[in-house]
Amino acid sequence: MPPALFKALLLDLEDRCRAETLQAHKMIFEHSGLDRRRARRVEGIARYNMMEKGFAEVCQRHGGVTLLDGLIPHSKLKTFQPFMRFEVDGQGFIFGLAAISEPSALPSKNMSRKAGVTLNYSLSPRFDFDGSGPKTGDIFILLLVSRDHSIAGMIEELAIGVIDSNYEQYLFYESIQNYIAGYGDAPTSTHDGPPSSGVVTSGISLKTSVKTFVPRGTKNPVDNEEKEVK
Repeated sequence: MPPALFKALLLDLEDRCRAETLQAHKMIFEHSGLDRRRARRVEGIARYNMMEKGFAEVCQRHGGVTLLDGLIPHSKLKTFQPFMRFEVDGQGFIFGLAAISEPSALPSKNMSRKAGVTLNYSLSPRFDFDGSGPKTGDIFILLLVSRDHSIAGMIEELAIGVIDSNYEQYLFYESIQNYIAGYGDAPTSTHDGPPSSGVVTSGISLKTSVKTFVPRGTKNPVDNEEKEVK
């Protein structure tokens, strides 16, 4: 499972993403003068770039560090998106942003995300006879944003996801609201400027249990077992 992220960080990211999504819609539809088809196309580009900028700024305020020269630590893998690195009690994780077409859908694959998911090699089930493959110790996690197709300028769901190293399925997926449920309040202190390191040493705890990711429309085997017992 991914390490527990700051509750305050996730709540701030949710607020920022929703605000940028609404702002992008108003900016394009109220001031661009484009017809609806062209406006929709431009809105999508503007929305993602505005969220991406906000994502990086919020992560920096909470102690995240932009990857130096876009290189993933302990590797030669390069990214072209703003990935932020945090460290919790020696466990590092790299945090990125991705838009998805609908909840639980995989985001489109690009060079940056493909480089990121190679870090999750050791989390993926496999036969590793020769011990080869990347073992950097970091985990690559995505903040996933699914816009609301029925209400313009709104977001349907924000979630946390970990994708396997082959980019075929989620190893972990949970909406932000479910993910932070049960956590106490996180530290309220923030950094006034760019942090000097990505190490976070307090205010973090691991969840005591994790639900197995089950795609929508698939029966949960745990539910079936409970029904049989009853």
